[in-house]
Order: sequence, then C-alpha cells, then structure tokens
Amino acid sequence: MNGVTDAWTLFVIAGLAGVTVLARCFFFILDRPWALPAWAHRALYYAPVAALAGVVLPEVVMTDGHVVTTWHDARLFGAAVGAVVYFWRRSVLLTLVVGMAVYLPLHLGLGW
Repeated sequence: MNGVTDAWTLFVIAGLAGVTVLARCFFFILDRPWALPAWAHRALYYAPVAALAGVVLPEVVMTDGHVVTTWHDARLFGAAVGAVVYFWRRSVLLTLVVGMAVYLPLHLGLGW
C-alpha cells in the first residue's frame, strides 16, 4: 500500500465514524422533543415482520442463490412445522424447539 491509499482509508474511516456519531446522537442534538408522524408509527408496526421475512424466508427456500427444487430439504419441513406450532400455540420458544426437533433429525440423520 502506498501513502495515498492509506490517506484515503483514513478519510473513509473518519467519514463513516462521523456519520455514525451524527446518526446515533441525532435525538440528543435536538433542542426540543421529537415525535414520529402517525404514518411512521404504523410503518414501524410492520417493520419486524418485514425484516424477519426478508432474512428468514430466503434462507429457508434458497440454497446457493437458487430456489430449492426438491422436497428433500430439512429446512422446509422445520419451517413448516414451526409455523404450524406458532399459529397453534403462539409461543416463540415452542416454535423454535419443535422446528429444530423436526429439522435436526432430517438434516443430521438423513443428510437433507
């Protein structure tokens, strides 16, 4: 590496640190209380579900960037049973335990 690259790297690090500090301290910098608009409160209600779907669903139905084309995938059965258990009992812990109880034997025992 040369001096220009090192200076550029330091500049980028300092810039990212500045943006991070500003974003995290934004609410402390304001001189008056700040409230979200009603539409933002409604949108935040759905944000966890959307984030969960955006992270978990691709992990369950895709392998190496391609959609799973066979039923011999333990993730499909574990997720399906977990969803049924959640809608039946409304318990996140029970959903995780039962989903993994279905997933692990299929994955480790059958190699799915």
